[in-house]
Amino acid sequence: MKILIADKLSKTAITELEKLGGKVTFSPDLSADDLPGSIGDAEILIVRSTKVKAATIEAAKNLSLIIRAGAGVNTIDLEKASSLGVSVANCPGTNTDAVAELAIGHLIAADRCIVAASQDMRDGKWRKKEYGKAQGLKGRTLGVVGLGAIGKAVVKRAKGLDMDVVAWSRSLTPEKAEALGVGYCKDVLELAGKADAVSVHLASKPDTKHIINEAFLSKMKDGAILVNAARGEVLDTAALKQFIKSKNLKVGLDVFENEPAGGEASFEDKELAHMIACTPHIGASTNQAAEAVASTVVQIVKSYADSGKPINTVNIQQTSPAKSTLVVRHYNHVGVLASVLDELRSANINIEEMENTVFAGGNAASCALQLDDSPAKECVEKIGQNKEIIQVMLK
Repeated sequence: MKILIADKLSKTAITELEKLGGKVTFSPDLSADDLPGSIGDAEILIVRSTKVKAATIEAAKNLSLIIRAGAGVNTIDLEKASSLGVSVANCPGTNTDAVAELAIGHLIAADRCIVAASQDMRDGKWRKKEYGKAQGLKGRTLGVVGLGAIGKAVVKRAKGLDMDVVAWSRSLTPEKAEALGVGYCKDVLELAGKADAVSVHLASKPDTKHIINEAFLSKMKDGAILVNAARGEVLDTAALKQFIKSKNLKVGLDVFENEPAGGEASFEDKELAHMIACTPHIGASTNQAAEAVASTVVQIVKSYADSGKPINTVNIQQTSPAKSTLVVRHYNHVGVLASVLDELRSANINIEEMENTVFAGGNAASCALQLDDSPAKECVEKIGQNKEIIQVMLK
């Protein structure tokens, strides 16, 4: 089991992967462009921020599992991986606390102008009069956009600051909002109008691209706070620059559109950086989060090594196209299932899914086959003629 780690990962995790029988190559400085030529015959690829493009997946003839050492998988070409039967797994929930903490940090920093005040003091300027005008957060309303694990963690921390919270999420209902102790917003524009501060926690998907746009920003209150520690693509940067000026928005960003992929790079949008409080996508980057991610990576590899089915796989087809189910109870002997597959092949029927369960003692088993078409009565009868088969049932 050859494993290529193309990003930083805990030494403890590397040791544990080797205990599982992995032959580990640790190359944390590889770039997305380096990967196609470096993937070699690796069976498992582990990345964090390094992009996995189609070229890498095509070049890796033995690759069967890509692990994103984090939650989001937008840096991996899922379509190409799925087309070649490569599993893509992630580590959800491992960085929840770290991202929520940074979001709250940006919220406070934006309210108190901590970054600008610090920069002035570094330049030898004592501007207490200028920076002593913060409104404070207690009793103000925070709007949380997206109520996944991180969004809920931000809600919990905001309540600890005695803030009122309203929220919007596609899955949120008035009943769920009441149970969480937050105000319900029917859409993001309603939230923008109610909130004194907004914290965004959405995955990057086609339907969330620029969800924080001109229409949203125009609804925000003058002097309101906007924090994005989710994905840069959910925020329209050009529109944001306009409204920072026209509405005096206070902004804290950890993520950016077209941000650099590596750990060291130039940041080109200096205009934006001078207008906001900003950090270089470090939301998930705490030692606690790193160890939690590493532990989950090991669990994923172990599940793959034990069963061939890695946990946390994100690119499995959710709705099966199967039209019928064939259940075959049989003696657990060599060649029994091969005879079943031969008959189905002769009938031009494809198996969409298949699971064979062996009973205690190892003498008998039951195999459930999800089929793309329903076999004729004659085909089923022919399968059942095998003396090694106990019963055939078409569901």
